[in-house]
Amino acid sequence: MPQRVRVPLRILVGYYADAALPVYVKVAALSRRETGCEAGVAYLAGLLGLSRSTVERALTELMRPAPDDDIAEVTSYRRTHRGGRGHTAVRRIRVPSRAEHGAWVPTRAAEALSPRQLRAYAALAYATATGHHMSLTDLGRVLRHRSGKQAGEPLDSRSVRRILRVLEDLGWISVDRRAGYRGRHVYTVHDEPLQGPLSADLDEGSGGDLGGGSLAYEEDHLTDSPDDPPTAAVDIRRRREQVVAREPVENPALPPTFRRAYAGPQLSLAPRIWRVLEPVKPLLAGLSPYVVRQAARDIGRQLNQGADGEVLRARLEFRYASTEDIRDAGRWLLGAALKPPARRASSCGLADCDDGVMRWTGAPCKACTEIPAHPLSTATAPPRRPT
Repeated sequence: MPQRVRVPLRILVGYYADAALPVYVKVAALSRRETGCEAGVAYLAGLLGLSRSTVERALTELMRPAPDDDIAEVTSYRRTHRGGRGHTAVRRIRVPSRAEHGAWVPTRAAEALSPRQLRAYAALAYATATGHHMSLTDLGRVLRHRSGKQAGEPLDSRSVRRILRVLEDLGWISVDRRAGYRGRHVYTVHDEPLQGPLSADLDEGSGGDLGGGSLAYEEDHLTDSPDDPPTAAVDIRRRREQVVAREPVENPALPPTFRRAYAGPQLSLAPRIWRVLEPVKPLLAGLSPYVVRQAARDIGRQLNQGADGEVLRARLEFRYASTEDIRDAGRWLLGAALKPPARRASSCGLADCDDGVMRWTGAPCKACTEIPAHPLSTATAPPRRPT
C-alpha cells in the first residue's frame, strides 16, 4: 500500500500556487517522523524536480497565514547553535480536524507529476471520494490561472483535456467516457500508475520472420550481465533467408472486441429534413451518423435561405432516379445530390425547371431557350453536359 497524505481542500481550491501542493505533500510525508521534517530546500527540490527558488516560495506561501482565513499550513522551527552554525529547520504541518474536507494523495504522485497535473489528480480524487461527476468546466475552475494577466480566470477546456489525457496515458487515472451524469466522463483514480500488460512473445528471437529466430548476425553475451564469466568464443549466426510476400495482402478486419463503439449523441433530425431525405431513404441505412448529420445541416441551410422543401425533395428524387451507378453513397449525397443548381440571371422561374432541364422528363426547358442571353454573359458559352 503506497504512502498517502491527506491534503486539505483549501489548498486545492484556495489561492495557493501549483507548486505549493507537491511541497505540502512531501513535507507532510516527512513530518510523520518523531523528529519532524528535517529535509532542506535543496533536498526537497531534488525530490520534486523543482528549482530551489520555487520550493522556497512555496514554503513561504504555506508558512504565511492565508488572506481569507488567517490559517498557516506549515510551521518552521530553526535550530542554530551559539556559533551561528546548526542544523536545518524542522517543519511540521497543521493537523486538520476530521470535519475538514480533504483529498488523499499518494506521495509518489508528487514526485512523478507536475504541480498542475498533481492538482488535477487531487481534485479528481476528492470528486471520486465524494461521488461528484466533474466536468471540464469544473476542473477549469480548480486549475485556474495563478499568475499573469489571466490570474484567477478558469483554465480553458482544451488545456484541461490535455492534462487529463496525460494523466490517463501515464496510468494515474482511468476514464469511462460518457458514462456519468448527463453524459459526463467517469474518472477512476489509482494510487499507483497502471501500465498495460506485456504480451508474451511466442516466437523465437526478435526478428519476426517466418523462419523464426533473430535477425542479428552476432550475439555478444557480455552485454547480458557483468557478473557472467567471459566466454572465449562468440557465437556467430548467419542471416536466414527472409520470405517476402509479393502478392497483395488483405488486412484482416478487427474483431468486434477491439472496435470502439460510437459514444456520441444519438442522431435526431427535424421532420422538415426527413421530408426532403425521404426519396433516398434506402441509402441512409448504410451511411454513418456523421454523413447523415452533414447532409441534414446542408438541407437546413438551404431551407433557412428561403428554398422550398418540396422543390428540394423533388430535385433529390429526380437526381436519385436519373443516376444509374452510385459508387460512394455518402460522397454522392453530400456532393452531387444536395448541390443547388447554379441559377443564371436569365432563369425562367418555373418550379419544374432545374437549371434549364425539366425535373420530371429530363428535356431542355423551352422557356429558358426563348429568354435572351444576359448582356454580361459571354458570347460563346460552353456546351451543356447532358443529364
